Amino acid sequence: MDLTVVAGQLGLGRATIYRWFGSREAVLGEVIVGELEELVARHRGRVRRTGAAGLLEVFDRINRGISKSQPLRRLIEQERGAALRMLTSSGGPVQPRAVACIQRLIDDEVAAGRYDPPADTSTLAYAIIRLADGFLYNDTSMGIRGDSERLRQVEAALLGIPDRAAPPRRLDQRARRLD
Repeated sequence: MDLTVVAGQLGLGRATIYRWFGSREAVLGEVIVGELEELVARHRGRVRRTGAAGLLEVFDRINRGISKSQPLRRLIEQERGAALRMLTSSGGPVQPRAVACIQRLIDDEVAAGRYDPPADTSTLAYAIIRLADGFLYNDTSMGIRGDSERLRQVEAALLGIPDRAAPPRRLDQRARRLD
């Protein structure tokens, strides 16, 4: 993303954008987090199930949407190192807010009495986000990048429920197919 173009489209100077956000990474992070929060709210509003099963369905829809995002894929392909730091680093602009967003979803289910999590909600939210980071952006070495089905299975395990939507698959079987 060229901030000069964005600033021009907004009728602002590039210096104003930097003054407001501090860096290009901060601007991109804000855009990505805004999109994520909107995606979470939209899918939570569409999913009728509640409790762990509802959370799993929301997470699955979010993960599938993220994995299909052309702009995000392009960012990772063009600026892999910087993009991964921005998206997955606890010191970056995206991960802490993504964890907070997911924790709010989990806390809402707990507060409504519809879910009793197997771990404290902050740890569970952090684990869900870190797991998604590996499956969606990072882990080509294990052959799991973009594998939404297996991500759903592991998220179901973290939530403490069986995933009846996908048949169990073994990691070594998938890895053999990649050879």
